[in-house]
Amino acid sequence: MNKVLSYLIITLISFVSFAQEEKVKNEKAHYNTNKFKQLKEEFNTPNTYRTASGAPGKDYFQQQVDYKMDIILDDKNQKIFGNQTITYHNNSPDALAYLWIQLDQNVRAADSKTPDIEGGGPSVFYKPEQFTQKFLGKPFDGGFKIEYVKDINNNDLDYVINQTMMRLDLPKPLQAGETTVFKMKWWYNIPEHTVNRSRSGYEHFEKDGNNNYIIAQFFPRLAVYNNVEGWQNLQFWGRGEFALEFGNYHVNITTPSDHILDATGKLLNRKKMLTKVEYKRFEKAMKSFDKPIIIVTQEEVIEKEKHFSDKTKTWKFYAENVRDFAFASSRKYILDIMAVKIGNKTVIAESMYPKEGNPLWEEHSTRVVANTLESYSKQLFDYPYHKAISVHGKQQGMEYPMICWNYGRPREDGTYSERTKNGMIGVITHEVGHNWFPMIVNSDERQWTWMDEGLNSYTEIMAEQTYQKGFPSRSFPKNVTEYMRGDQDQLSPIMSQSNNIYNFGMNAYAKPAAGLYILREVILGHELFDKAFSTYAKRWKFKHPTPEDFFRTMEDASATDLDWFWRGWFYTTGNVDVGIKGIKKYVVTTKPTTRVKKMAAAYGMKPKDFGPVIYLVDTESEDYTVGMENIKNPIEDIQFLKDYLANNFKGAEHANLKNTRYFYEIIFEKPGDIPMPIIVDYIFTDGTKMRKQYPAQIWRKNDKEVKKLFASDKEIKEINIDPDQLTADVNIENNYWPKKVEETKIEKFKKKLKDK
Repeated sequence: MNKVLSYLIITLISFVSFAQEEKVKNEKAHYNTNKFKQLKEEFNTPNTYRTASGAPGKDYFQQQVDYKMDIILDDKNQKIFGNQTITYHNNSPDALAYLWIQLDQNVRAADSKTPDIEGGGPSVFYKPEQFTQKFLGKPFDGGFKIEYVKDINNNDLDYVINQTMMRLDLPKPLQAGETTVFKMKWWYNIPEHTVNRSRSGYEHFEKDGNNNYIIAQFFPRLAVYNNVEGWQNLQFWGRGEFALEFGNYHVNITTPSDHILDATGKLLNRKKMLTKVEYKRFEKAMKSFDKPIIIVTQEEVIEKEKHFSDKTKTWKFYAENVRDFAFASSRKYILDIMAVKIGNKTVIAESMYPKEGNPLWEEHSTRVVANTLESYSKQLFDYPYHKAISVHGKQQGMEYPMICWNYGRPREDGTYSERTKNGMIGVITHEVGHNWFPMIVNSDERQWTWMDEGLNSYTEIMAEQTYQKGFPSRSFPKNVTEYMRGDQDQLSPIMSQSNNIYNFGMNAYAKPAAGLYILREVILGHELFDKAFSTYAKRWKFKHPTPEDFFRTMEDASATDLDWFWRGWFYTTGNVDVGIKGIKKYVVTTKPTTRVKKMAAAYGMKPKDFGPVIYLVDTESEDYTVGMENIKNPIEDIQFLKDYLANNFKGAEHANLKNTRYFYEIIFEKPGDIPMPIIVDYIFTDGTKMRKQYPAQIWRKNDKEVKKLFASDKEIKEINIDPDQLTADVNIENNYWPKKVEETKIEKFKKKLKDK
């Protein structure tokens, strides 16, 4: 038989399933359930508004809403009063018969339905003020008190309030390209946020009688209208945050004259608002790039706390192209500032905090703000605004354009734990980082919380590690495994509407962040991931992206099909579990195996008809145990292979050939639902180690187990899967060969005591 025919027969045999070896299964037809199928069914169809590449299309539009406001903060009665003029620009191609306006404060109205939608029994405990408000006293009289809504000519406009949403009925439809202007007057009682855990409000300090005001969602705001959902007018139930339009703000805020205040936007009359000494310190701070300069000292604050001025002053702000506005005000504020160079401009990094925040806040807050601005700018795009402010608020962690509230309070004697310090560093990094997601890359938080919280939590990891190497960031993959192996009845996919998520912190923050970390460290690598991630941010800054825009951009900019990853990690509640099911060792021989004999017989041939060929024999098979068990190095006994090597490789080329002597078949199993690359450390008897990574696509034809043949010039001693815990593997007990005996809890405890 000639060599060509032999080759054809061997090739044919390698692709044929023999009836005597394989059982034919007759199963019913099924839809494509392969975990690597494309996400065509889940994604919206691309169009001229949003392209298939994930970029804004040629017909992309978004509305603009401009606000002019005069605000009065009543410190004696804890009320806020507002007059505002709103200019709405209809940039859509549609005629609008009405506008939807968000009334977020109504979530705390006496007749709010929010408390009624949550089930459950008693809390673990109640603070006295919480218990009184919930069970003994009258409900807090929160919510907007709307005094009027008028057009520019002072004619009353019709409106209907549905809980936290107001429908403003226009006298005539607002045509594409047209603008309408209307006015509103309102007021409300400011909630004490330490009692009812509001996102904004005030904290009262009994010892000195002062209040710390962190004020947001404080004015009626226009909802988003776009090509995806029309009006994004889901009710605010207290959890899902906000979808808002960009616009320009002129805001005047009147406060007691002894307050320090800052807000979104440029402070137009700073010199007038500060004392001469304070302003000189501010000018010095704008040249200090290495450390914060204290503008209002703790000693000065202690003196101010003793007096309550009856006089007022008005702070004037202008903010351009922002999606929201917030401010903080108190006579208790220590103020410090440093300068940060971002690109070719200087940005203000700023902190405002009561003395109760020291010494922790003076030591870290503004430095963390500066680090966050630098890190995020490097990862995404340069920070476009002129300042970023961190405000100390007890039990707070909330973000708005250019300003945020953050927790982290030392004990009364000024001492604090490492946990308190790290918590404060983490929350400031996170909340300042929200300037990118979603204050600039403006996703719909009420619908898809992960698009701002998850993306921001990932970017936060990088900033935290820059601030402090080895910082205990919360969203590493190994930190989400306990959640991912939890009770399926209490899990929801990341792609769940905000109000329907069970474990909010894990689902919307940690899991998506861990997924992005896996994409960077395991699947795409740093260069591809960083380019794709920054491309998404740059494409959609000052615009309204959707999940598909993110998914498509990440694939478009990396040339990598990631549909399998989005489906498993974002659309399901599955988990990752990859292990080693078994290992077989092989030797090399020219002696025909039982399987080859059967294959040859099926075609009326003999093994010798295949010509000179080489076989790998399982050391635990009958072929090996009968007649081959004493062969130590079979490859040296194959004369025709030595002849082939001698005839085809000469000199240095021959010297560079591998001395492959050991052959292993590793059987990997996947009890988990989500495909994942297999990261393997092969550890050899001489103490050396080799890392090999098999792509996730290895699972595309067998979702349960796969086999890989591994050839080496060294003998394997150990095999370890995912040694750095980068894939969120929920069960590491099957990650080792030979299997490791898990330490008991008692043994671990004894070791810990010994280490101490």
